[in-house]
Amino acid sequence: MRRLAGVLALVALTGCGYNDFQKLDEDVKGSWSEVLNQYQRRADLVPNLVATVKGEAGFEQDTLTKVVEARAKATSIQATPELINNPEAFKKFQAAQGELSGALSRLLVVTENYPNLKANQGFQDLRVQLEGTENRITVARNRYIKTVQEYNVLARSFPTNLTAMVFHYEVKPNLAVANEAQISLPPAVSFDKPAAK
Repeated sequence: MRRLAGVLALVALTGCGYNDFQKLDEDVKGSWSEVLNQYQRRADLVPNLVATVKGEAGFEQDTLTKVVEARAKATSIQATPELINNPEAFKKFQAAQGELSGALSRLLVVTENYPNLKANQGFQDLRVQLEGTENRITVARNRYIKTVQEYNVLARSFPTNLTAMVFHYEVKPNLAVANEAQISLPPAVSFDKPAAK
């Protein structure tokens, strides 16, 4: 009878998913580290970009100030491994990174009006590095999203959800889009000519 109970306990533990939780938890942490690595790379490029743009006489100071402030806000949030287990802190971190992305986008758009900047090789190199970094951020975020999805499916599926309850494996927050409601609306397209003045 003891032997049968031991075999049943072994079979029950084999299907509990404990090891899967350990593997996926490490995968989530690793993919999040890559997201942070790419965000840090971007944050490191910003001061060089701002310094190069400052050299252009007459450049909009307000645009540069917004980039510097957004970078300061984004780098002030402590990106610890616990961040991915705290939905509120995670949301604040995402918002700060989104503000920096927006400020950098505005900066790059405004620079189009400055021919000296467009001709500056240092600026062009920084711009290419920044664009490459934004692409790397997108790839890292996509990997993180996929890894969190796998973890959350395990945490919510039967019978591994029982293991999740016993060991307190909570569903992890995933990356989101700040303006989800706005971008879900179909774009308004009009080919009407603007009214004559």
